[in-house]
Amino acid sequence: MVSRHPVRAAALDPIERASRDELQTLQLERMRWSLRHAYDNVAHYQQSFDAAGVHPDDLKSLADIAKFPFTTKKDLRDNYPFGLFAVPKERISRIHGSSGTTGKPTVVGYTAKDISTWADVVARSIRAAGGGPGDMVHIAYGYGLFTGGLGAHYGAERLGCTVVPMSGGQTEKQVQLIQDFKPDIIMVTPSYMLNLIEEFHRQGIDPAQSSLRTGIFGAEPWTNAMRQEIENRADIDAVDIYGLSEVMGPGVASECIETKDGPTIWEDHFYPEIINPATGDVVADGEEGELVFTSLTKEALPIIRYRTRDLTRLLPPSARSMRRMGKITGRSDDMLIIRGVNVFPTQIEELLLRCPQLTPNYLIEVIREGNLDQLLVNVELSVADAGIEDGLRKEVSSNLQHLVKTYVGISVRVLLHHPETLERSIGKAKRVIDRRPKESAPAIQLVTR
Repeated sequence: MVSRHPVRAAALDPIERASRDELQTLQLERMRWSLRHAYDNVAHYQQSFDAAGVHPDDLKSLADIAKFPFTTKKDLRDNYPFGLFAVPKERISRIHGSSGTTGKPTVVGYTAKDISTWADVVARSIRAAGGGPGDMVHIAYGYGLFTGGLGAHYGAERLGCTVVPMSGGQTEKQVQLIQDFKPDIIMVTPSYMLNLIEEFHRQGIDPAQSSLRTGIFGAEPWTNAMRQEIENRADIDAVDIYGLSEVMGPGVASECIETKDGPTIWEDHFYPEIINPATGDVVADGEEGELVFTSLTKEALPIIRYRTRDLTRLLPPSARSMRRMGKITGRSDDMLIIRGVNVFPTQIEELLLRCPQLTPNYLIEVIREGNLDQLLVNVELSVADAGIEDGLRKEVSSNLQHLVKTYVGISVRVLLHHPETLERSIGKAKRVIDRRPKESAPAIQLVTR
């Protein structure tokens, strides 16, 4: 996918140009250190390694990491708040936490060196997106315990950019500041970028005429169809950044603007695997499964074989010497099983974006009628209700129903709404509401050996 704007030449870190042998030699050295650091300093890891009958000295090759047990979000919650920290509390420079569905957040800590490493990989990510010293970066990720805002902030400053720490919300003011300050880059969730584009239009401003040339979007899955929607409406390059707080935060992987072919994983700091989510077995590069990460350089919170629940695949290197990850197709823990069919929200998103009469905003509701699960797809018309005849409304609804039936394999009910009536999010978009009785909502069987 070609960049829409000129790409500046940038000096790469030597490791970004290294041979595969050089990279793997570094990975093995760092992985041995990380396993030993975790085993010697975290009671949980010592107990889980011992229970699995493995020891850090058993790692003779990178493939040997598959012998070691997984870490899950439950492990972080069970050791709340600081039980997985591998350094004394006086060495912790910062604490972040991700929102939890069971009350307590998952808590992560950083030493000063961890913060510096994080800034380095985010700076590398912004540079990969075409940014450089002197650029102004408008950050609309949330600040606070969420890693997005501060992670982007420190990385942009490390690269030598001017930072506008706007955070989320205040949509009208976001547009005002973009118009007044004229930033080059925006870092935000893709769903909120669509909100900003709508706000530009509400104010009578063409978003394609703004100063922005690049959007670095992450914190939620999004499709290439949404990329095209944003790029066409705002005339920017939209690139994907990936991260999660348990592994580091934003900047674990990021797309290169010259190729836009999937985020490059910064493998000198994060070792990826893809596993079969049902069996836990490692699958070959190119096969889809659940993404697993082992940190190679983290001091405060080493993470060993962390199950991200994100479904994707590993792809060969392209613009850099490190492997890429494909688009996130869903999560192994938010997959909906509707009448025996596996459904991901991103599948619905991809299809509704084929319908020009609909906006990209949607909400899926799962209900139980009798003994059968039903899927309701709430979507917005792109023009006022009065502007669409009843016959065309039926045609729009039937068209989306047909697409879902054809490509997903399930019948759904489509509910059309007036423009701008579905609830907007200032952070991660809430795409699914499961209204089934809790005991009837099927769960996915996952292995956590």
